[in-house]
Amino acid sequence: MGKKAIGVDVGGTGIKAAVVDTKTGELTSERLKLGTPDGGEPEDIAQVVKAIVNSLPGSKPKPIGICFPAVVQNGFTQSAANVSDRWIGLDAKTLFSEALGQEVLVMNDADAAGVAEVDFGAGRSVKGLIVMTTLGTGIGTALFYKGRLIPNAELGHIEIDGVDYETMAAYSAMEREGLSFAQWAERLQRYYSQLEKLLSPALFIVGGGISKSSDEFLPLLDLKTPIVPAQLLNAAGIIGVAAAARESV
Repeated sequence: MGKKAIGVDVGGTGIKAAVVDTKTGELTSERLKLGTPDGGEPEDIAQVVKAIVNSLPGSKPKPIGICFPAVVQNGFTQSAANVSDRWIGLDAKTLFSEALGQEVLVMNDADAAGVAEVDFGAGRSVKGLIVMTTLGTGIGTALFYKGRLIPNAELGHIEIDGVDYETMAAYSAMEREGLSFAQWAERLQRYYSQLEKLLSPALFIVGGGISKSSDEFLPLLDLKTPIVPAQLLNAAGIIGVAAAARESV
């Protein structure tokens, strides 16, 4: 089956997929996107994933990886963000495998983005502890030590001053409250300083769509740990989950 794999990134509003060269991290097909079905029900999402995978070029079977906005343990989704609560405790691996007619890998979306950045992006030359963060509706996180993923880190939910701090520091909070970049950076400073104190990482990587504007807020942070923007942007989930599937399926 060579070095190619299919990556599928399931989100609350859209489902994206592409064929990936897992040796280079490059997309070898157009990135296709379909809307996430209203309500985010498991069977409906599985059918959209099937449709988008079947639309990709090439007839030979390839490893398929699917990343999802949930804690994923042994193929079961244990939480649900912007999709139906029926995903909680669901055997997502079996659901998608049966829909696609082959075994698939299912993993957390932040973990998948982190795999891409560590293997092909901003973290590829760093051997110590890397903390990947994605700033969006919430704060997704992924931990890597010596290049290996420590799965399902939910560090966006660290409590600061009695508050689940992703409600204060996620990009959605900036939009909701109309914060300037300088005001938002003050909250990010508290968040990243807390992670720094607890983990002493070698590198922070900042992803999410807002990372395209990283020069507006990252220079405002005062940390001992280097903090850099993600390099692979919106393709990171697809690339990372395809690479992980190539190794495990």
